[in-house]
Parts: sequence; C-alpha cells; structure tokens
Amino acid sequence: MKICITAEGKTLDSTVDARFGRCKYFLVVDTETLQCEAIENHGMNASGGAGIQAGQLIAKAGVQAVLTGHVGPNAFQTLQAAGIEVFTGASQTVRETIEQYKKGKFKAVSGPSVSSHSGMPGKNK
Repeated sequence: MKICITAEGKTLDSTVDARFGRCKYFLVVDTETLQCEAIENHGMNASGGAGIQAGQLIAKAGVQAVLTGHVGPNAFQTLQAAGIEVFTGASQTVRETIEQYKKGKFKAVSGPSVSSHSGMPGKNK
C-alpha cells in the first residue's frame, strides 16, 4: 500500500511534520517494502491555498492514505474528494508512524482537525 506521511526531512528517520499543507516534505512510502520517495512541498510558504495545493499534489502521487499531525478543512476536503483516507495525530518519526499505522493504531478522521490557516507562520501548529 502506498501512503504519504508529512515530514520535516527526506528520510524514514525524519520527524513527522505536524502540518499537512505547510509541511516541509511529503514522504510517499510503500508500506510493504518501505521504499520511500521524498517530495518537497513547494507550497509551504504560499500566502493562501497551501492545503488545497498539497492535497492535489498528493492525489497525483497515487497514495491511499495520508498520515500527519493535523489537517485543515481545505486540505481535508481535497484529500477526501480524491478518495484518500486521512489519519491525524502522528508525531514520532516517519518509520515509527508507519509501524503504528500497520498495527492499526490510527483511525481515519471524518473531518479536519484544525481550523483554516492554522499552519500559517505566526499561528500555532
């Protein structure tokens, strides 16, 4: 299964980035082989629309699920429209998050976990 995890770095040992739309990297990982592709989030500093841009980028990557710390309403709606399950509450390393996911420790969310623009610079994560 192909999943996406928001990350602060480019490797499986990177810490999960709590923000979806404004994370530094998206790590697209095959849960069986742990083969990993790092995608830089060029929209992280956008003045607006970062969640939608990020959701569209990840939908094109062909993932079935996203694991992150938090997701806003625009990103959630974009991911949901693409048929991608969203799991929030991830906070350790990418590798540890994958293991927890495979053990069923996360539950898919049915809505956003933060308000619009919560990942903007100067706002709380």
